[in-house]
Amino acid sequence: MIEAGVAVVDITPAAGLDLAGFVARTLPATGTHDPLTARAIVVGETAVVVLDVIGLHEDMAARIRRRAPLPEGNIIVAATHTHGAPVSMQGRLGRKADPRFLQRIEDGAVEALRLAYANRRPATITAGMGTDPGVAWNRRHPDGPLDRSVPLIRIRDEAGNCIAVMTSYACHPVVLGADNREMTADFPFYVRQALEAAYPGAVALFLTGCAGDVNTGHTAQASWTLAANSERSFATAQRLGARIAAAALAAGEEDFTGPGRAAHRELDLGLTRLETTPLPELAARWRAEQPGADPVRAKLLGTWIEWAERNHLVEPGTWRARVSLLDWGGIPIVAMPGEIFTETGLAVRGACGERPAFVLAYAEGTPGYIPPRSEFGFGGYEVEEAHRFIGMPGTFAPGSAEALADAACALLGERHLTAQPVA
Repeated sequence: MIEAGVAVVDITPAAGLDLAGFVARTLPATGTHDPLTARAIVVGETAVVVLDVIGLHEDMAARIRRRAPLPEGNIIVAATHTHGAPVSMQGRLGRKADPRFLQRIEDGAVEALRLAYANRRPATITAGMGTDPGVAWNRRHPDGPLDRSVPLIRIRDEAGNCIAVMTSYACHPVVLGADNREMTADFPFYVRQALEAAYPGAVALFLTGCAGDVNTGHTAQASWTLAANSERSFATAQRLGARIAAAALAAGEEDFTGPGRAAHRELDLGLTRLETTPLPELAARWRAEQPGADPVRAKLLGTWIEWAERNHLVEPGTWRARVSLLDWGGIPIVAMPGEIFTETGLAVRGACGERPAFVLAYAEGTPGYIPPRSEFGFGGYEVEEAHRFIGMPGTFAPGSAEALADAACALLGERHLTAQPVA
């Protein structure tokens, strides 16, 4: 048997903080629809902790690992990427983060890890791959790729009671739009609710896969409005979350044994500036446009102006990325930073063969979109504009996504978790 523990900690702040994720939303949160949480599973001396926030600064992720009661190289720190939580990264997404909430996030993650570690007991672990829930939609290309995988892990104690379930799916948790001002984990809340109903007494974790170009059926630009949309509602989030949970619960159960192991690699990714016009000139152009723009466009232009003025003397430089791997008795859990596109996620998943692998994004740091080379020719928000709103000095250079995938596949190869050749 393995030693495993699980814990959940509430990190919900009081109403009144600015919510992250939509430039159109300028008013603060009015209350809480469902609690924001930090959830952790510890297997042996390894762990996953996931928080209901849009993203984590890499410095905070590093502090969480250092403060945890496990070796810091053995922990994956991830975000669900909900757009229904307060600003969670200092200096990113165009809003000032509340320092008390930042501390609450960090402390909640550390406490979840501490409790899960203290709660370890003899357990068994099984895993399988669920069915396609048919929820995700490639928002950049109508016929674009999708990762339809829904892996599920079940952890049971010696008495056979399920103490933890963990699933993942590659889809942006943005059912709720910019008009929503209630704090929420979005559809992951309902995924977890359904899984915990199926296994009373268990704690459920939902982890977001490589969903940089995937959501539930709208373009990125469709979120640049405060207009209500009847399809972007809590009822829809509940319906889609229940579908994802049902797909996960259809997974079979294969036994996996062996101690939890971990590895990671760090690499420097280059940033580039796709803007061909000097930034002071762009700032002047955007400032001239502001007076005649609609309120949302004016707000966006203000963010871009501030970005241009802050970065016009700054070289794009590099960003240090961390790619992590946990091996839970033969179950690969791969985590990459930022908003990773489907193409990259599928390349890593393909290296895992038929294993019920977890291929995660939004982990160890969330510095924005990291597009594959194939997407630069199409431009668009994720490639050409998002870095300004996020606060990075440039977009990630072509080849960055491929470098992350190569690092992930190398880690899988070192642990002998890659696909086996057909005899």
